[in-house]
Amino acid sequence: MRRPARSSVFRATLGLAAAVALAAGSSAVMPALAADGDPLPVRITGESLVDLSLQGDDGDPAEPQITLRLAAPGSDEPGDDGEVPVVHQGHYRIKIDAGGLAGVAQVKLPCATSGWTATCEGDRIRAGEKSNPVGGIRLDVGADGAPRRFGEITVTGEGDGVAFAPLHIQVVVSDSKIVSHELPTPAVGVGGTWQAPLGLRNAGRTPADGVVLRFRGTRGLGFPDSYGNCAYRHTTDGPLQGQGTDAICTFSGTYEPGAAYEVTEPLKVKTAAFALNDLFTYSFAPADAQRAKALRATGRYTPGTGAPMTLRRLPATPSGGYSSKGTTWLPSDNSYDILITGDSARGAAGDKVAVDVGFRNLGPAWVRGLEPPDDDPMLIEVSMPPGTTATRIPDDCRPARLDDGSEGYGCQVRTPVLEDARLTFPFELRIDKAVENAKGKIRMQPFDYPGEPDQDNNTAWIVLNATDGGGTTEGSSGDPSAEPVPSASGTPTAGPGTAGGDTSGSTGVTGDGDSSSAGGTSGGGLATTGTGGILFLGGAAVLVAGLGAVLVVVVRRRSAG
Repeated sequence: MRRPARSSVFRATLGLAAAVALAAGSSAVMPALAADGDPLPVRITGESLVDLSLQGDDGDPAEPQITLRLAAPGSDEPGDDGEVPVVHQGHYRIKIDAGGLAGVAQVKLPCATSGWTATCEGDRIRAGEKSNPVGGIRLDVGADGAPRRFGEITVTGEGDGVAFAPLHIQVVVSDSKIVSHELPTPAVGVGGTWQAPLGLRNAGRTPADGVVLRFRGTRGLGFPDSYGNCAYRHTTDGPLQGQGTDAICTFSGTYEPGAAYEVTEPLKVKTAAFALNDLFTYSFAPADAQRAKALRATGRYTPGTGAPMTLRRLPATPSGGYSSKGTTWLPSDNSYDILITGDSARGAAGDKVAVDVGFRNLGPAWVRGLEPPDDDPMLIEVSMPPGTTATRIPDDCRPARLDDGSEGYGCQVRTPVLEDARLTFPFELRIDKAVENAKGKIRMQPFDYPGEPDQDNNTAWIVLNATDGGGTTEGSSGDPSAEPVPSASGTPTAGPGTAGGDTSGSTGVTGDGDSSSAGGTSGGGLATTGTGGILFLGGAAVLVAGLGAVLVVVVRRRSAG
């Protein structure tokens, strides 16, 4: 899948935000939460599996095996000022709980420690992952170390305006080394069921007395079978990146050095109607069966109810590589359809008018990320009609130099995006000079969006003081030279499948503090301007003068069954 390069809008908008904020005596800050909106989704990242050896070959004792970081929406490329922009300003805590390793391994934790726990604190989070280190964790086998011991480290976070997706780190002490068979590309379409050929090999020098299997699917994947030796955890709330199904399965028996094994029957992985490039991962590890069963009883896992999953030894090692875990994405044949809508208004010189830029995902697929495993935002370019000045802009939009070289605004839509998401970006414009049929173009930033083959509705218009037949707000294509064509208004309407939740949302707005609209009229259902309808974000947003970012989305959340 081709990975197109980000163009100027993303870097320019963030760089300009940083420059303005610094000029105001602050750092570049994008507030993380509007009054009633969703918090900023942040993933805690790090190694998910550490295999400790009784042979004493666990690397330099001074170097940690686990490096914890925070991954926030946006790119970690520096802006024009050389700084990676801040996406959250506010106190937060990261808690590391290594109590599950008591009797398993020795642990050296970062930050403020108390026994088997540690707390790391901070007050700002930058875009991306590289600039958000938390600390390192060092693990060693003690003098009383014994094989087939198994435990888990849990890393969680809390903070106003931030939703942290936790990290679970599996730690195994063994004198054997279990590796997992790499997965083939799934040959399954949307709505179908893939037969996942899970397998393992003992690459160590001693037998493994029992193994544990862990597998996970993101929210577009489900597992129809319920195995009696497995336990399942279904996550349907919190950040979209963390939603999905996790499973832990235990297997008794002896797994000989050099031998390869596979599941007797492939694991069934069902794809939902909205699934697109959903992530499936699995890994085997040596583990004492009793300790593994104890782990299954924790962490909101529900025991399976059917016959047990079983493994069989293969006569020879199959072709294909082995590694610490198997990873794949499925299905690849689904698509989504983004609709960009514009607005129209009338007014005289000196008037202020409200116009909305609309974004809808018409489905059927959700946008898990623009390309696995990315969660970079989707970008919308907005040009102002001639003779106008934006006096209030949404909190997810930035002044920017657009791809055609003109000045305008870049607006971000954070991924993942639900299959029925609907967003509104409210602008307030001052008419400096009344121009008949003044048009400002709106379009998705030119980009090869995987999963959206039809981009003809990715362009729309803001039209002021339209003449007869010239007031359409819908564009004909994503081509920057396209002119408006007669059509119905592009004002957003109710999203599909509204039963069970409202799919609409809007961003907050910031501006010059004057909410008057002297005589201007809008062309449709617009967001309220003035203090009654504006989501103010406090002093930081005022300092940034409208350059803080937050996406407020009220959506129906579904997951695959």
